[in-house]
Amino acid sequence: MLRVRPLDGPPRASICLTMPDLPRLALSVRQPSAWAIIAGHKPIENRTMGAIRAGRMGPGRICIHAAAGLKEDEFRYLYWRLEKHGVQCPHPQDLPRGAIIGTVDVTGIITQSDSEWFGGKAGLTLANPAPCAPIPAPGALGYFEWTAGGSLAAPTRWMTRWGKATADDQTGEMFPDAPIRFKSAPPKPWS
Repeated sequence: MLRVRPLDGPPRASICLTMPDLPRLALSVRQPSAWAIIAGHKPIENRTMGAIRAGRMGPGRICIHAAAGLKEDEFRYLYWRLEKHGVQCPHPQDLPRGAIIGTVDVTGIITQSDSEWFGGKAGLTLANPAPCAPIPAPGALGYFEWTAGGSLAAPTRWMTRWGKATADDQTGEMFPDAPIRFKSAPPKPWS
């Protein structure tokens, strides 16, 4: 039995899901977008219309799979983007990767939107996210039928260093808990 719990924000009623209760279809999304979807902060998952068609994506309840891969430039941009919306993103080594992390309703497919979260040619609109304890599983492109197995992806070296100030002759270790801030927006790592 899986215990569902909120990832952040005010406590919600706990829901118990058993493996058969989880949808068999999943969509793999890179972190921290996967976390933001399941935490209820990201209501649109951007894809190309070609990817939506090829992946046979459509409305319905699906699992969100946190992809095993995560590049520092992608994380940096999405961290900044979430912060811009007042959302404190978890540290990269605290984000599960290579696992089912919850479920969400795909309510439709859009090709235009005024939402700040819409940033492509097409997107899936999302609602009613529900987190679950991470279930290690391999990912795939498009909607895929998932099976439990394997293990969570281990943090990479850049993840363990993320947000830590490097000591220099002037500051040393004076501000080890200072929040991460950006002078300007990091470059968007994809087009």
